[in-house]
Amino acid sequence: MSPEHIPVEYTSVRELRGPLVVVTGVSGVGWDEFGTIALASGEQRHGVVLEVRDDLAVVEVLEGTGGMDPAGLRVAFSGSPLTVPVGAGWLGRTCDGKGAPRDGGPPVFGRTSAPVEGVAINPVRRQPPGEPVLTGIAAVDALTTLVRGQKLPVFSTAGLPHLELAVQIAAQATTAGERFSVVFAGMGLTHADAFFVRDALEERAAAGELCLLLNTADDPVIERILAPRLALTVAEHLAFGDGRHVLVVMTDMTSYAEALREVSAARGEVPARRAYPGYLYSDLAALYERCGRIVDRPGSVTVLPVLTMPAGDITHPVPDLTGYITEGQIVLSPQIHAAGVYPPVDALSSLSRLMRSGAGPGRTRADHLDVAAQLTAALARARQAGELAELAGESALSPADRSYFAMYPVYLHDFLNQGTDRSLTLDESLERAWHVLLTLPHSELGMLPAALVKARTHEDPSGTGA
Repeated sequence: MSPEHIPVEYTSVRELRGPLVVVTGVSGVGWDEFGTIALASGEQRHGVVLEVRDDLAVVEVLEGTGGMDPAGLRVAFSGSPLTVPVGAGWLGRTCDGKGAPRDGGPPVFGRTSAPVEGVAINPVRRQPPGEPVLTGIAAVDALTTLVRGQKLPVFSTAGLPHLELAVQIAAQATTAGERFSVVFAGMGLTHADAFFVRDALEERAAAGELCLLLNTADDPVIERILAPRLALTVAEHLAFGDGRHVLVVMTDMTSYAEALREVSAARGEVPARRAYPGYLYSDLAALYERCGRIVDRPGSVTVLPVLTMPAGDITHPVPDLTGYITEGQIVLSPQIHAAGVYPPVDALSSLSRLMRSGAGPGRTRADHLDVAAQLTAALARARQAGELAELAGESALSPADRSYFAMYPVYLHDFLNQGTDRSLTLDESLERAWHVLLTLPHSELGMLPAALVKARTHEDPSGTGA
């Protein structure tokens, strides 16, 4: 080891500030550098340099600063960023937010290591997203198709089954027979929720198709910031190194943003909206933009972040900024959930901007985009009819409006509702959509080819338009 790489131990710890250690008298230390903190008891903890100013370094302690005495600390810096082993060794494993095993197994090993912080994909090297990731959820696959390389968030509120939906998608998503893996990062979970996630995804983990990173609410806050970065680092090398299509599910990004706010407050930074740091947008973008596809490289990284909107406020900084970065959203509805329907996806508030890149002729089914457009238009008309019925009564509706009014319960129970333990093929999802549409008169199906409607009516003569 050359002299310039021999670690120097610093004992001049000025203060502990929340999860941070402030070290003075340092030289040659850089941002994102990995460090080791030795306690007087002999215990070792690990940290990452957040800020360097003159001879002062601010270090995030991954295990937290509980039980530390500034007078007895020795801090050494490695001269390089925090790295983790990468490769297929992560598949089938359950770890915490910093990558330490939670499953009783040995540490994860890999032939190579990579910086956890990572970088966004170079725009020049980006290949446009294409081909679907099928989730087995009718409302997603048929109406807001998830595309390989896309970032499509789930917007929810407290009390809705967003965790159940995230776990169900992680358990049953596929890419039509191609090599596929899932990286699931849970942040700020209760122990009950963490047990639920492990139990529900046990089969996929045993099959060697899943990496599970679980940060619980009582874990150090720094782990919550590290978990999505670790998940994306693992996913990138499974995708672009091993040629897999990888789905990264991250829940709950609101917990992540709150951890970021806590660290920002400890650093004494000037707060922005609702006390979140002013760099929240760029921080979220640095995560989300690591997904995608690379020209002339196999594999893809698709990101499905889940976030809860405090008080259902979609203008809250976390969903608001997420919407600027991502390509659409899946929105869960308290009203649909109150009707006992799962998943409670609000199709009229949901959108996949890249759906046409992953659905339609040659990708899913020739009638997919037409059926999705017609069903979405019918739902908009059904909502108008429902609002009119509330104001003036059902008797005031026109015959056409009555048909839409009657269609909506069929949509809820025969298309949307499928339960947490059922996976639907795309064909099954689209057949459900056809069943709903055929309850309407033929004259109302103007977005579908007439010959196709006629053929469908002959297959199902019970339709009202027959």
